[in-house]
Amino acid sequence: MSLLAREAALNAAETLLNPLAGFMLKCGITCREFSALAKTAFVTAATEDYGIQGRPTNISRVALLTGLTRKEVKRQRELQQQFEYCAPPEKTTDATRVLSGWHQDADFLQADNTPGTLTLGEFSDLCHRYCGDVPVSALLKELKRVGAVEQLSDTQLKVIKRYYMPAHADPEWMMTAGHYLADLANTIKHNIDLDETVPHRFLGRASEVEIAKDAVDDFHQFMDKTGQQFLEKIDAWLAAHQYAEADQATDGTVRLGVGVFHIQDAERTAVSNPGQGSAGSRITT
Repeated sequence: MSLLAREAALNAAETLLNPLAGFMLKCGITCREFSALAKTAFVTAATEDYGIQGRPTNISRVALLTGLTRKEVKRQRELQQQFEYCAPPEKTTDATRVLSGWHQDADFLQADNTPGTLTLGEFSDLCHRYCGDVPVSALLKELKRVGAVEQLSDTQLKVIKRYYMPAHADPEWMMTAGHYLADLANTIKHNIDLDETVPHRFLGRASEVEIAKDAVDDFHQFMDKTGQQFLEKIDAWLAAHQYAEADQATDGTVRLGVGVFHIQDAERTAVSNPGQGSAGSRITT
């Protein structure tokens, strides 16, 4: 890597780490704890991604790549073996699958193709169809708690939201946020690593640096509406291409999806000559 590219990578890392450090501090994670996590992550990445002919990278090469001592690399590997970490599943999956089914499955739609109200028995059937053996009562309680489902009576339920999102203070929200960051980082890493034989993964954003503050509320509403509509289109496509157990998936299966997020920075001072317009509007991919 050239010195210019290395400097750009360091600048990008700093840009990424600033909000990540803020996230860590809000969660009560200290710099020392984060540093320990970083060592583990560097050793894992160097071991898995930089081996020769598909084999794990040896200790000496990991030490060279990461800047850690061979002793520290060996210690990190021993810790990993002793406390082997498996990323927990995304707990939002079952709840979102149920809500999505409620909005798409013809058996649970009204004549105008909108989600109908369900009895407790029908909701139970919906849950068994889309999330297997997850306790129905626990799932209903959680969906009601986050405002995704409303209980109209002792026997009637109404769906409010299409996607499940836990409260931002919940441990589950912290895990969800981690998945969001990981998905974005993995897409960036893929696009950096690819060559002419591998297609890039879509990554883009639209932003403008000079928007009047009184337009922020309108943008919130616009984003909530159009972002939700876009995700529903993606969800419908994914549902139509979902692998069924009866199918013969000879090539295996993969996880596919799209992330959409609102961009907003701190307040900026007004431009000195607004009549000349702005060069800040960008759609980048």
